[in-house]
Amino acid sequence: MSALNWRTEDSLTRQAANFLRDEAFESRLSSLRDVALELLNAVESLRTTSQDRGDRTLKLHDEVRKFETELINAALIRTSGNQSQAARLLGVKHTTLNAKIKRYGISVDGQRPAGEVSPQEIAA
Repeated sequence: MSALNWRTEDSLTRQAANFLRDEAFESRLSSLRDVALELLNAVESLRTTSQDRGDRTLKLHDEVRKFETELINAALIRTSGNQSQAARLLGVKHTTLNAKIKRYGISVDGQRPAGEVSPQEIAA
């Protein structure tokens, strides 16, 4: 009877290992999907930015503000609106992030801003 119990435990251990391996795969797949979305949004942003500029001169302050806003939005989306986690992702203090969110008028609900590519659009 001891051998029977051992095999059952061994089988359960293998099932648990397979489950953990599947969870890790799903997590990596989700992260890759997020990175792909961010890259597509960055490419789209570059495309529209270069079209919008025309003959205008670049203003550093405006470009920095736009870049920071996009980074903050991406971090908030990735963390479902959790400002503390977003601040850690960006490598800033949560007070700094909160000040920039207020200054730039950024939505903190973790939703994608208008014009960004959604996962459904990538799947299509």
